[in-house]
Parts: sequence; C-alpha cells; structure tokens
Amino acid sequence: MFKTVLFPLNRSQETRQAVAIAIDLVQKYQAVLYILSVIDPEANGSDRPSCQELVSEVEAYFAEVGIAAKTQISEGKAAFVICDFADEINADLIIMGSRGISLTDEHPEEHSVSQKVINLSPCPVLLVP
Repeated sequence: MFKTVLFPLNRSQETRQAVAIAIDLVQKYQAVLYILSVIDPEANGSDRPSCQELVSEVEAYFAEVGIAAKTQISEGKAAFVICDFADEINADLIIMGSRGISLTDEHPEEHSVSQKVINLSPCPVLLVP
C-alpha cells in the first residue's frame, strides 16, 4: 500500500512521537523512507548545521531499527518544499507532527505548516498529535 514514505522533520515533540509511527508503517509495508528537513531562507545561516545534525540523528535512529532512510535538506517555505518533494519522489504518504516548533499565538493553527501540507499535498498525510 505505501511504497514511499516522506518524514519531514523539525525539533517538535510531535515529530519525536511520529518516529514510532513511521517505523511501524515503513517496516510493515517495507517502504522506502525519506527524511526531509527544510531551512527557511529568511532564517540566519546557522540553521544548516543544526538541520544536518537533526537529520543525522534521526537517520541513525532509524538505522538502529534496520531502516536505511534517504535524506534531504532543502531551503524554502516548509509546506511548499514538503509537498514539492513528496511529488518529486512519488510519495504515497507523508507522516509528520501536527505542530511545528514555531506555532505560537501569533501564528494560529490554520496557518501552520501541517495545515498547509494537508491542503497542498499530492498524497495522504498522517498527522501525529
């Protein structure tokens, strides 16, 4: 059913919780897993090493359970990059946390990355609360 799964990352608690679900689904369907981290071009240049560290950490965690993930770090507006990358790799499923680390009262939930991904995605999206 799911041959290619995309797992976008950030440092939120929801992303950490989504890892277990991603492991279960990828193993169950023997799917190819892509890990994606998106750098906001408006953020300062120090984000790239932080993103690389996060991607490497999560990639190692998946490797511990026997999943060889493919990784990608891209720049752009997160929701658009996630959906474009999902389309590019012909993803069958996107698994992501329901909230990002920047969600505050100033950024209501309807403007969250996850909500935008739901609206733009070329495939089903599994949000983890």
